[in-house]
Amino acid sequence: MAKYITGDETFVLYDTYGFPPELTAEIAREHGLEVDMEGFQQEMEAQRDRARAAQAFTGSMEILSAYENLGVEATRFVGYLTLEQESVVAAILVDGSPVGQATQGQELEIVLQASPMYAEGGGQVGDRGTITGPNGVVRVHDAHSPVAGLIMHRGVVEQGDISLGEPVTAQVDAARRWDAARNHSGTHLLHASLRTVLGHHVRQAGSLVAPERLRFDFSHVSPLSPEEIISVQSLSNERIRDNLLVSSQETTYAEAVRQGALAFFGDKYGDVVRVVSMAAAESPDTGGNAPFDTAQDRPFSLELCGGTHVGATGQVGTLFVLGESSIGGGMRRIEAVTGRAAEELFVEQAARLDALSQKLQTPVPDLEARLESFIQDHEDLKRRLATLERATLRTEAEEILRRVADVDGIKVVAAKTSAANAEAMREMGDFLKAKLSSAVIMLGSVVEGNPILVAMVTPDLVERGLHAGNMARDTAKVMGGGGGGRPEMAQAGGSDPSKLDEALNGVTDLVRQSLS
Repeated sequence: MAKYITGDETFVLYDTYGFPPELTAEIAREHGLEVDMEGFQQEMEAQRDRARAAQAFTGSMEILSAYENLGVEATRFVGYLTLEQESVVAAILVDGSPVGQATQGQELEIVLQASPMYAEGGGQVGDRGTITGPNGVVRVHDAHSPVAGLIMHRGVVEQGDISLGEPVTAQVDAARRWDAARNHSGTHLLHASLRTVLGHHVRQAGSLVAPERLRFDFSHVSPLSPEEIISVQSLSNERIRDNLLVSSQETTYAEAVRQGALAFFGDKYGDVVRVVSMAAAESPDTGGNAPFDTAQDRPFSLELCGGTHVGATGQVGTLFVLGESSIGGGMRRIEAVTGRAAEELFVEQAARLDALSQKLQTPVPDLEARLESFIQDHEDLKRRLATLERATLRTEAEEILRRVADVDGIKVVAAKTSAANAEAMREMGDFLKAKLSSAVIMLGSVVEGNPILVAMVTPDLVERGLHAGNMARDTAKVMGGGGGGRPEMAQAGGSDPSKLDEALNGVTDLVRQSLS
């Protein structure tokens, strides 16, 4: 039987029946149950998200309509070939409405006739950069494509003003773009390495390509072992060192699939697609006419992709896997870094090791052995401390035996102890029960700032109507808490440790009331 009430059950009580979670928690405590308040808060946040999404839907449809009604031609994307492009302002939107001009400090969206900035898509985040006109500069924070073929540059007028029809120069933040390109090429390397190490059942299920990191989701039913992760990482880095040529070509979707190009099931493709290949420079070029004849002929990676990439895998630098986890439904997730981010991670970790080495006055190669020694010492100290605590509690128990109360011929123990946890209190109670044979025992202690109680009633007294669960619950009420349990043994807690003595002093009266 469950010993707690889940967050979603608590949420249903609140959302459907108006039952406050605090009252649910109080009643649950009276029955010896816990309430997953963290889970309840997560359900509340999910409900708020749903409400916000519903509210935003109408607004998003209006904005989408504004994009579609701009009446401008599709933006010509030139970002595969250049990071800087002369262009003309085709449209300006402020607060979702078309305007002829935007001035300093205004947030806006700009459409250009041609742009080198990559619009968010295929898991890759949009470019940042600047748009400079004759009278002002726009700082572009993001590029996205709300309508097919249209690149919207979202940003703020940093200097002067920008006007419709002006000639401008659009320039991509090159360092950020190259970081994203390294990570995008890194996802292709990971995908191919995963299929090589785990099998061809592995398929991409999603990705995030940002300048600082990459995330790759894929189909696989079981966690990767440390050895498998190392194999995937090693193979990816081996292909980076091979400096494979990264090239792209446009072809028909049917021909790309016939050649073995991998497509992401979540994307929709037109008749003409872009295929990105990673292969040794001497690999044969099919010219789009025939599939690869042998495994040696095939590129290491061949995928349908519209993102930006490095020119050769050596430019990725290195790939380091940060971790692997489950995202449910037979899907796994790998997070990794490449290039500058990987280098920064190595420098940071080396600095931490050096600081640890200095603090422990131990050379880095000997740190593991030193740590093992510390762990062993810690375990030894824990055992010695546990032995000391048991001895201390045994002494306390012997002292308690000299202060046993008598209530109508029944031995009653109600005492405060120094026990550090409920388990130690139960051990102490078992000792007292063995010594007294027939007794009511109520032990209290303050653990991490909260009072807790452990109650025990021997079987012969249970037959006379005494109930440990009821007594623990009623005693805990004095401390602003609750609890309960079986007739022979129970546990309870409270919120006010200053009331512990008062609560224990009332135990003898509870015994009398139970007997009457």
